[in-house]
Amino acid sequence: MIQWTKQLNAAFGASFLWLICMIYFTQGFRSFVWTSISYQLKDNLKLSPSASQFVFSVAFFPWSIKPLYGILSDCIPIKGRKRIPYLVIATVLSLVPWFILGLSSTLRDSTWHLMVLLTAQNLGSAMADVVVDAMIAEAVRYERASFAGDLQSISWSSMALGGICGSLLGGYALSILRIDTIFLLFCVLPCIQLLSCCFVEENSENSKAEPENSIVRDSHMNGSTLDEDSPLTKKSHSSTRRRKKGKKNAKGRAVNSSKSKIYKKGDSLALKWFHSLKEAIYDLCRAFRQPMIWRPMSWFFLAHVTIPNLSTVIFYYETEVLKLEASFLGTSRVVGWLGLMLGTFIYNRHLKYMTLRKILMCAHIGLAFLNLLQIAVVSRKNIAFGISDKIMVLFGSALADGINQFKFMPFLILSGQLCPPGIEGTLFALFMSINNLGSTVGSFVGAGLASILNIDSGSFDNLLLGIIVHALCNFIPIAFLFLIPKEATGSST
Repeated sequence: MIQWTKQLNAAFGASFLWLICMIYFTQGFRSFVWTSISYQLKDNLKLSPSASQFVFSVAFFPWSIKPLYGILSDCIPIKGRKRIPYLVIATVLSLVPWFILGLSSTLRDSTWHLMVLLTAQNLGSAMADVVVDAMIAEAVRYERASFAGDLQSISWSSMALGGICGSLLGGYALSILRIDTIFLLFCVLPCIQLLSCCFVEENSENSKAEPENSIVRDSHMNGSTLDEDSPLTKKSHSSTRRRKKGKKNAKGRAVNSSKSKIYKKGDSLALKWFHSLKEAIYDLCRAFRQPMIWRPMSWFFLAHVTIPNLSTVIFYYETEVLKLEASFLGTSRVVGWLGLMLGTFIYNRHLKYMTLRKILMCAHIGLAFLNLLQIAVVSRKNIAFGISDKIMVLFGSALADGINQFKFMPFLILSGQLCPPGIEGTLFALFMSINNLGSTVGSFVGAGLASILNIDSGSFDNLLLGIIVHALCNFIPIAFLFLIPKEATGSST
């Protein structure tokens, strides 16, 4: 372990590794402060479950436009640097809202001001997430490609550790501290993150030469067609024709690219940025228009949109009716993290060689039947069998996160298989944004369902009906599984 750490330090530098770990740990530790937001909306602002879910949906929208941050940092350098300046901006955006909310009770107690500040905070967090992913991609390309897996392991481990610590401490902190104090305490991590940015050097000369992962450069060199050796396309009978056509188009694009570079020599800096942004967005849209890409991504979007998210309603029920403490709910989230890790292990051990259609179908059937646990809790059948509410909540949390991982892992695998060479990073960010946008829309749908059923604080008579509707909606995406490539499996190889 010590030798491995020394090798990473020698390859990338201690300051770089510290910054990576700090950013991902902070992303996971956000559960520490967002638990307080849930109670702020419910107890202090007295919002209904549907109103609270609406606030959360709006606040998390910045995660749905992640490619925009990547394109900006790729195409518009600040003082010759493309990563650190944007990371500083992102950190400030994620720090200032918590600082303001911790100091100003007026803004904290205003629904609209709170929603605006939370949206700004998520804008900073989402931008930092994109920029640090780009930094990792560049590091393994320019420095040591053999350490790519190690950097990913460090990042995910840091986020998992942050999530576990944030969930445990968040619930406990609510029982002994005021909400404004919790907001100010969380500011410590973004401050450390901001300070860490000062110790990481970024070569400004990289901005003069087009980066390897630039959308514009690689799309002109490789085109935007899928890799002919991809497991999703190698069985196609038209692969030979596409290869010939791709070579012909590549020559034309190379000529156009050289002409574009000659033309841009006399342009102003702002005009160069405009051309770069325009070409990046155009190439991204051209790649996404391919049926092999938009069809499966449409399915993952529909899989979120067609299922109403009732998580905020369930939170109100657990705290008001079941009387579960904040510390226990934090523990249930830790159990959820453990369930997620177990789900990942089971997937890699037993499911990755199954077809994606079968995996996703089984996952949605499992999620539908998992609602039986919530139905048992709401109808109080578990008490009749002598099973406590806490056992049901813990067991349900672990199962839900584990089964959801069976759904998320195929999304990651398929996204990696579908990305054309040259624009992998930005297109993958677009895939993640589609997934996040689907979750956001699903939250809006859940808020609408709660409003239609008149589910409110202290009034949960129709919650059982809402859970039944949620369970039945899990079968809707199964009808659209034809959008997923038939031959695709759960393995990345």
